[in-house]
Amino acid sequence: MISLLLEDMTFEQDIRELLMAFYPGEKYIYTDDTALLRLHLYKKEHEYHIRINTDSEVLEFCSEIKDTKFDTKNELKRNIYQNLLKLGNKELPWGTLTGIRPTKIVMDLLEKNMPLEEIKRHLKEVYLVGDKRMNLCIDTAFKEFNILKKIDYKDGYSLYIGIPFCPTRCLYCSFTSYSIAQWKKDTDTYVEALCKELIAVSKMYNGKKLQTIYMGGGTPTSLEGCQLTKILDTVKTNFDFSNLLELTVEAGRPDSITREKLIALRDMGVNRISINPQTMQQKTLDLIGRKHTVEDICNSFRLAREVGFTNINMDFIIGLNGETLSDIKYSFTKVKDFVPESLTIHSLALKRAARLNTENKREIVDNDLMLSMIDVATDTCNELGLKPYYLYRQKNMAGNLENIGFSKPGKECLYNILIMEEKQTIIACGAGTSSKIVFNDGRIERIENVKDPKLYIERLDEMIERKENMHGID
Repeated sequence: MISLLLEDMTFEQDIRELLMAFYPGEKYIYTDDTALLRLHLYKKEHEYHIRINTDSEVLEFCSEIKDTKFDTKNELKRNIYQNLLKLGNKELPWGTLTGIRPTKIVMDLLEKNMPLEEIKRHLKEVYLVGDKRMNLCIDTAFKEFNILKKIDYKDGYSLYIGIPFCPTRCLYCSFTSYSIAQWKKDTDTYVEALCKELIAVSKMYNGKKLQTIYMGGGTPTSLEGCQLTKILDTVKTNFDFSNLLELTVEAGRPDSITREKLIALRDMGVNRISINPQTMQQKTLDLIGRKHTVEDICNSFRLAREVGFTNINMDFIIGLNGETLSDIKYSFTKVKDFVPESLTIHSLALKRAARLNTENKREIVDNDLMLSMIDVATDTCNELGLKPYYLYRQKNMAGNLENIGFSKPGKECLYNILIMEEKQTIIACGAGTSSKIVFNDGRIERIENVKDPKLYIERLDEMIERKENMHGID
């Protein structure tokens, strides 16, 4: 348990998230009770005074209040970080960075034409980032920077299509998803509503350049092949594809993939799919609620190749309950047999809605073990000729690490970069989706669709009207 006694709450979230990186799994209280660590902060003239108490040590120090809130926050986090190291804590891979988009920092500096050495110094001095993550961040940002040169921010946009159904709900999942078995008789109604919204959006954005399409979920291939064809045919009929750079569908779960569905996707022009094992350990698949086998993963991948897909991504999660370093090594040895065009490596991050938090005891993986596991995954990517092309972080990530996408040159997913960098408008259709409207001045506005498919169907006109109202704003 960690006690936070903050007389000024301005930076409460920043302080708490930094402490969470050092002390994963601890609860936070705001009273002066007995705790593993107590942090007391108060403001006095031009300084923050901080005292950190443990059972055996007391550290007292000050942090200068700078001219801007941004600089004050970073100075405060650096001081707390450096004093936590004095208590015997190990350095964090990302230093004081707790935000989700570290590459955004580098991208902004690249756009300002800052030299590479100055960018490195900035990451080291301002955020105390370790050398390995600093180089990873810079390499990924350079890749993003060059890839995004083909994107039209002013007149271009991307389209997200949400399918909120899954065969089963995975233990770690907090996304909007509903059992396809329970919704089976009503999926046609959902598809009709979704197509209506897509047609409305196509009219709103007539004359704009549609550059990427991403169908995700949930698990889109929970639907029948004819339903997938109906959705994609609606898109193909009503949207202008002359500027389209990619069309991705998350085939996702092997237990939802059939030859018929893969052929339907291929015939509709889908040029990138994901088949997401998360692990190649059967014991873990059973634990997390996957109703398929390792052999099913192999068969689904082989089937996708037979049908003609030449750009296949695979997702893996590092830090799942019970998995050892040997388990990770086995999984990534098996990956070499597939030779996918891209791999996305996720460090386990659990939100409160995940059943692994609410119904089961999440196992906290040692930070050093997490680093070793991630090294196995990244070494495999290097062996396969896959290079990092996008990167993001989440709260409560195992090992305070990152999610990172690797791909062969030319096989990167543009949508993945765009959703992270927030430089282009992304219009999202379907239950539980969120549109991001990027204005010319850099301002971003969000439009949320309701999560429940039943409510989405009932309130569809309201969802469309929200988009129309936002579309009319300059």
